Amino acid sequence: MEQFTPQEFEIYDMHAHIFPHKISEKATLSIGQFYDITMYHSIGESEKLLASEKRIGTKKMLVCSVATTPRQVVSINDFIKEECDQHPEMLGFAAMHGDFEDIAAEVDRIIAMGLHGIKLHADFQRTPIDSRSSYRIYEAIEGRLPVLMHMGDYRHDFSHPRMLKKVMEDFPKLKVLASHLGGFAAWDEAESVLRGSENIRFDTSSAVCLMSPERAVRLIRHYGVDHCMFGTDFPMWDPKTEAERLLTLGFTRAEYEQMFSKTAKEFLGL
Repeated sequence: MEQFTPQEFEIYDMHAHIFPHKISEKATLSIGQFYDITMYHSIGESEKLLASEKRIGTKKMLVCSVATTPRQVVSINDFIKEECDQHPEMLGFAAMHGDFEDIAAEVDRIIAMGLHGIKLHADFQRTPIDSRSSYRIYEAIEGRLPVLMHMGDYRHDFSHPRMLKKVMEDFPKLKVLASHLGGFAAWDEAESVLRGSENIRFDTSSAVCLMSPERAVRLIRHYGVDHCMFGTDFPMWDPKTEAERLLTLGFTRAEYEQMFSKTAKEFLGL
C-alpha cells in the first residue's frame, strides 16, 4: 500500500467551528461536556484553528457556529463574515434557526455577504431536521445555498438518518453536506438508508476516528469516494491527526485528491 503524507495534497477542511474570543473557551468546554470528551483544543477560535491547520498546509477551511436560539443568528453571521474577511483561507457557513422570524430576508443577507451556506445542528437546537420549523429553512435555501447538517446521535432523535432521507425526498434540489459520514454514532442506520446522490455529500469528521478502519472504508465506498469530503470538527479533533488517520485507509492517490479537495470544490462551485 502506497504511503502518503497530508502535505502531498491540496486540503480543504470541510467542518470546523470558531467562536468569538469572549465566549470561545466557554463554548468549547460546553461542546466537550455535551459529548463527554476531552476536546483537542480548549479554545475554539480563529487563531487556534489557523495554527492547527498550518501544520498540514490546509488551503481552505469551512468555518461555522450554531445558533441555539433565534436571537443569536444575526450576530453569529456577522461574526463569521468578519472572520472570513480577515482570513481568506476561511469559507464561511452562516447560522440559522427554524424559529427565526424572517428567514428569507436573512438568507438574502447571507448570500449578499458572500457566505457559502448554512449550518444546522439539530441536537444542539433540539429541532428535528424533518420538522416544520426546519422545513421553513429548506424552503428559503433550496437551490440557493447548501446546508451542513449534524447527523445522528445515539441519545437523541433530532437528526436520525431516516429523517434526512425524508428531507431529500421532499426537497430534491436541496444540497446537503451530511456530517460525520451521515450519522454520528448511528452509522448502521445511515448505511441502510442513505447513499450518495446528486445533492448529498458526506464529511469524515467525528466518524473515521470513532470506528474501525474497515468500517470507515466500507462506509466511504458505500457512499462513493466522490461523495465524501475531509472534515475535522475542530476544536474537537486535531486536523493533523485526522488527515493522517484518513491516509491510513488505503485509498489511491486520486481518491485522496477527491476527498481532500475535489469533492469540496465541486460541492461549493469553487
